[in-house]
Amino acid sequence: MNAAPADQIRLLDVQNLDVRLTQLAHRRKNLPELAELQTLEADLTQQRDLLVAAQTEESDTSREQTKAEQDVDQVRQRAARDQKRLDSGAVTSPKDLESLQHEIASLAKRQSDLEDVVLEVMERREAAQERVGELTDRVAAIQGKVDDAVARRDAATGEIDAEAGTVTKERELTVADIPADLLKLYDRIRTKEGGVGAARLFQRRCEGCRLELNITELNDVRTAPADAVVRCENCSRILVRTPDSGL
Repeated sequence: MNAAPADQIRLLDVQNLDVRLTQLAHRRKNLPELAELQTLEADLTQQRDLLVAAQTEESDTSREQTKAEQDVDQVRQRAARDQKRLDSGAVTSPKDLESLQHEIASLAKRQSDLEDVVLEVMERREAAQERVGELTDRVAAIQGKVDDAVARRDAATGEIDAEAGTVTKERELTVADIPADLLKLYDRIRTKEGGVGAARLFQRRCEGCRLELNITELNDVRTAPADAVVRCENCSRILVRTPDSGL
């Protein structure tokens, strides 16, 4: 393939722009805010799960407390009815009186036991409520950090995208006058060779693979016509000759 020396040198400008675009893409993909967000979001998910569990426990103990208080109230009402019956004098049979007194005593014991249950449930509910409050504050704090990291990520991404847009436009202008076949060859090599399709020959060294050309390779390049598109024997990249090539 042949191409004007100026077009070949222009490939180096395109290569520099492509390297810049690759760097920007890498920077965008590896923003520190992304790793920070990943950690924060994992922590946020964990704390939210704990909060849901605490809220569920608080709800369960609330229902349990209501049920226990209803049980106490039922026993209290029954005991009150029995006591009223006893105090009324309507029961005169010694056997019935003994039975009624025994039931009142049993109800008093039952009420005492149920009141202990209510107190125990209330303590568990209060602990759950405190846990809900702590976790709610913790979730809010982490969410605040997430929001801050998102804002910083978006700002950094916006700057990178803006710069990438500028570089892309500059590349479009730079490649506009490069022959299509030369640009196609460059793009094909760049895709295959890790993002570098053209390299300068500087002081007898290919800046693509960083290897110095041997005497035979140098003679081949030296004797090649100025418009010949030469390739590095080591890395196959387009080898662009400049006044600093050392030929």
